[in-house]
Amino acid sequence: MGKVDILHRYTTAIREAYPKLAIEQTALNRDGMHNDVVIVNGNFVCRFPKTDVAKNNLEQEVALHRFLRDKISLTIPQLERVTGDFVSYPLIEGVPLSRNIVMGLDERTRQSVLAQLGEFHEQIHGISSAEATGAGLSQSAAQRTFEDLMRLYERVEEVLFPKLWKHQRLWIEEHFAPLRTGSIQLNTRESLVHGDLGCYHILYDESKQRVAGIIDFGTAGIGSQAIDVGVLLDVYGEQLAKLIFSKSAYPTEVIDEARFRAGLGWLEWALYGIENRDDEMLLAHIGQSARDISPVGSGW
Repeated sequence: MGKVDILHRYTTAIREAYPKLAIEQTALNRDGMHNDVVIVNGNFVCRFPKTDVAKNNLEQEVALHRFLRDKISLTIPQLERVTGDFVSYPLIEGVPLSRNIVMGLDERTRQSVLAQLGEFHEQIHGISSAEATGAGLSQSAAQRTFEDLMRLYERVEEVLFPKLWKHQRLWIEEHFAPLRTGSIQLNTRESLVHGDLGCYHILYDESKQRVAGIIDFGTAGIGSQAIDVGVLLDVYGEQLAKLIFSKSAYPTEVIDEARFRAGLGWLEWALYGIENRDDEMLLAHIGQSARDISPVGSGW
């Protein structure tokens, strides 16, 4: 189905949910693995799950937004309408907070922005698994077990290895070695996590020089804090991560798990792209990864 047909289908669903809404302008954004976004009239977001996983997570996401409403300082989407097809909320204005943007800020502004990210992690990771369970929230879709990751390694060997150069295969073998030998542990400290905190889900207000908000909690739930820390390491690198977190914020075992998880995204997206003949997923990490991640076991 082409973009025009998809946008027509989505617009029809929006009209049915909002019969009195005058739709003057629509913009379709198909970036991302799990959701399509339609921005209506430049100020209103309708997010449509495009995978079964995303659709199954929709009910939890709605409950989570209501639960987090007074627990997170940064702006998060305020859900206005929930249907079987999509959720809607007022647009949060901002651009993705890339590493280049952060590095280009003056020192005072950079410290302020990084402090906002640190506070967000402190707040969401401060919600214990027991508290999240009590609120009816379940496991994050981003959570992985040892068995999950060993199956991933087997699929990578089968599907990706024949397409990779020797040094790339060696990197993958070295990356999984700490997990296979037991020198790192998974799920070392669990709490509520966002699960997919890429720079495209952190919106930056350039005029006010601050984080405008955090979006897309579709994979949020109970999980290892290393999931969020690992994504942050991948996007911003350790140089900036050390400015976001105090040295005592996460113990060594969480940092090592995060370093391991930071490299998984590249493999999972490449594997998905090849198996589903999806070129966009194959190219998804171009321009995102910071490449500033120390080996497992390094000092912090």
